[in-house]
Amino acid sequence: MRYSIRTAAAVAALSLGGAFAAPAQAATICFAFQDLETEFWVAGHLAITSTLTEAGHTVLERNANEDANRQFEQVNDCIAQGVDGVILIPQDGESATTIVANAQENDVPVAVFNRPPSDLSRGIVVVADNAVIAEQAVDHIVEKALAEAEEGATLNAVIVVGDLGDPNAVGRRAGFNSAIEKHADRFNVIEVASNWDAATALSNLEAAVTANPQIDLLFTSSDFLFPTIRSVLEPRGMWVPRGEEGHVWMAGLDGDATACSLIKEGYVDATGVQDLYFEAESALNAILKAVEEGNTDPNEVIEDPGFALTSDNLAEREMDMWGCVLLAEGFLDQ
Repeated sequence: MRYSIRTAAAVAALSLGGAFAAPAQAATICFAFQDLETEFWVAGHLAITSTLTEAGHTVLERNANEDANRQFEQVNDCIAQGVDGVILIPQDGESATTIVANAQENDVPVAVFNRPPSDLSRGIVVVADNAVIAEQAVDHIVEKALAEAEEGATLNAVIVVGDLGDPNAVGRRAGFNSAIEKHADRFNVIEVASNWDAATALSNLEAAVTANPQIDLLFTSSDFLFPTIRSVLEPRGMWVPRGEEGHVWMAGLDGDATACSLIKEGYVDATGVQDLYFEAESALNAILKAVEEGNTDPNEVIEDPGFALTSDNLAEREMDMWGCVLLAEGFLDQ
């Protein structure tokens, strides 16, 4: 049985798209996630848990609170309880590889959602093409920044880097670099470490902007850091909408509701969009298929091609982005 996911109204709850009878084989699924810090993880968690529950499956939720060792123990506990399958949002690529191998050696199939293992040879892996999506978003702001710059001028480009133990962060930095390298003679690149932590990003970005007060473009490896970026740029008169003097061309990646709002308001110019609903649906369908077929050692990589939502294509593609759907339903008003 295949399941489809859609957003519900107002409260941004997610439910099944259509009426579904009780499944022929009700399963017990362990959903182990590293945390729910960002809008992407909150929405993905809600999509997965609500869809499984409404379809008659049992969900055992385990929040590791960003502790890879704790997550390993939690999944082992799920295995000991006899779960039929595991959906995993891991802390990093190395721990994911260990957890997937251990589960499948104990005859429990695993689907990894969005944050891939370092080794893709085991498990079901659903992941966005982070490098391509990031490159598309950064291409947009590079083009805009160069168009308004003086001929031959060198521009300062900031990248707020994620935790490089996470393959997603590695891909996003690679995409940024690919876009910049097309005009390598025009950019001075400034890397700011965030480790996917707002306090770390705040401290390092403040230091970078103090040392380099002229910032021409900025890419954040995750949209969830835009409020932090605003807190650094706004007091310095650098949080300015498009079309006004002093605007810093900015892009992110994820496609959350905050990014959608900021693009519409003119403060942000692009974001790379992960198709959260496609990824969640793909993970669910794949793990339930493995359970129904008795396949305890599945291996499949399901790629989300994604796209870049920009100030130029906003009118045409706004509602293709999961964050814009949530924004329209009042997610940021909760």
